[in-house]
Amino acid sequence: MFIIVGLGNPGEEYTETRHNVGRMMVNALIKKNKFDELEKDKKYSSLATEGKIGKEKVLVLQPETYMNKSGLALKTLINSKKKAEQLIVIHDDLDLPLGRFKIMFNRGSGGHKGVESVIRSIKTEAFIRIKVGVSPTTPSGKLKKPSSDKVLDFIIGEFKKPELETIKKESKKVVDAIEMIVTDGKEAAMGEFNSH
Repeated sequence: MFIIVGLGNPGEEYTETRHNVGRMMVNALIKKNKFDELEKDKKYSSLATEGKIGKEKVLVLQPETYMNKSGLALKTLINSKKKAEQLIVIHDDLDLPLGRFKIMFNRGSGGHKGVESVIRSIKTEAFIRIKVGVSPTTPSGKLKKPSSDKVLDFIIGEFKKPELETIKKESKKVVDAIEMIVTDGKEAAMGEFNSH
């Protein structure tokens, strides 16, 4: 069974913030695959729903613990290397421009607090991550990352209207990528989506 986790913060005020892009992608997946709505699950400190992608069962989670404690939701679920390999974590990334995403496996947190928490909880980096870009670019396409003292305000800031449109388009591709990981494996999905 694959476990698909969209990182973010609970609460209305965070719904359309950059830090919640993982949750947005998971919502798009649930909608496309007509899974039941997310419901509170105390056991995983998350909103959760189950469904199928192809023949594979999947458990979809949105941790309700706030970003820095995201790993708590997975402590009891992921207790072996084998299970970790079927974990897909989707999160925001400042090193990628808005409109781009990248599938990774067995890599460090890159300073992302939510990912750090997951690694600490499950004691391995050998899981699948989908990093979704949230940084703006200059007209010539150069990345415009916020300066370090402005990062927090930036990531908990809301997407602007045109940015949300980009995210909506992006979510279709991210959902396709998640489905391909589940049905054909991570290597196939990386080959297909990381080359763009």
